[in-house]
Amino acid sequence: MTEEKEEKQENQFLIDSDRLSEKALARKHQLENDPSCRKDPMEYFPDMEQIHSDVREEVIRQVEAYDYEQYTAVDVRRALEHKTCSVEDFKALLSPAALPFLEEMAQKAHLETSRHFGNTVYLFTPLYIANYCENYCVYCGFNCYNDIQRLQLNREQIEHEMKVIADSGMEEILILTGESKKKSSIEYIGEACKLARKYFKNVGLEIYPVNTDDYRYLHECGADYVTVFQETYDLTKYETLHLLGHKRVWPYRFEAQERALMGGMRGVGFSALLGLSDFRRDALATALHLWYLQRKYPQAEFSLSCPRLRPIINNDKINPLDVGEKQLCQILCAYRLFLPYAGITVSSRESKPFRNGIARICATKISAGVSTGIGDHEEKYTGREEGAVGDEQFEICDTRSFRTMYKDMAGEGLQPVLNDYLYV
Repeated sequence: MTEEKEEKQENQFLIDSDRLSEKALARKHQLENDPSCRKDPMEYFPDMEQIHSDVREEVIRQVEAYDYEQYTAVDVRRALEHKTCSVEDFKALLSPAALPFLEEMAQKAHLETSRHFGNTVYLFTPLYIANYCENYCVYCGFNCYNDIQRLQLNREQIEHEMKVIADSGMEEILILTGESKKKSSIEYIGEACKLARKYFKNVGLEIYPVNTDDYRYLHECGADYVTVFQETYDLTKYETLHLLGHKRVWPYRFEAQERALMGGMRGVGFSALLGLSDFRRDALATALHLWYLQRKYPQAEFSLSCPRLRPIINNDKINPLDVGEKQLCQILCAYRLFLPYAGITVSSRESKPFRNGIARICATKISAGVSTGIGDHEEKYTGREEGAVGDEQFEICDTRSFRTMYKDMAGEGLQPVLNDYLYV
């Protein structure tokens, strides 16, 4: 197969123009000359804070030098025999040579998880409050050209959704928005945080990256932690997938977790979206990103996840490239061995059997009662008038309710935990 054919095959599900509706294409053509569509993804917008962190350069250096094909079974065996996992050991455990050792990796990861977390698994649920977005990311259901039902919840609707979730017994919530400063302003998100503090013990955010002062304001409003998906750490691939908007600026997104910590957030989460690029390099970059910041901010809480691509509205052919469940399990076990104190979250993108199994091995946090749509936590779409619910960001795989998830986790011999942190 020629390089040209390989490239075409690799990107066949990430080409937008043959998937977008006529309305979406019309909007795309109308805004092609928008000044926010920058050609250089390393160039900051004027309103973006630059913190000049040394972490980004070190992560890039390590990833660029990573040749996972050079590792052998001897390297993997040596890594598994070490009491602590070094960066070099971690690289070996991510390599193809480690796949035959998956059972041994899982056993060791289970012991490591039990040592630091016991048999607990934390439950939470996401709440999407708006799906307006100003970015053009070809793999995302929220992208600004996609022809979907948009919705922004008002204060009363947000509180209603939160009450429905809290009444189910949930004590931790993750607030999400599309990446639109116009429709999801800092003040709007701050008000949602204040409401969430009335109903939940832990409040997380997964929003567009902001400056340190904004993170400080959101923390004062009630947010405890911030999660940011880098999507892919491969700059070349990143540029081809993020064609418009603030999200196109790669370094500003990379530095979001550090700005959040500088703004007083208690914890931060990291992730690449596996399947966009070389998943082994993205997994390495994600872990190193956390590892370096963990040493720089030892007082903070750190967590990571490794979601895979899922189908979206107008493109049901999107799926992860070369990342099967074995590879995903390998990455998660390697994460646990390299980062024994970090939380590991497994989302509803994955199947019920996989989530049940991985929770017994190395995952410490799992979502339940999940909806990626806007305003549909109560009865989902049943009984709602047209336009009352915003379309979802992607299709989930595990649709279990909070009560079912709680019961299932207990049935797996785990102790479901709703909250372990109290403000005094």
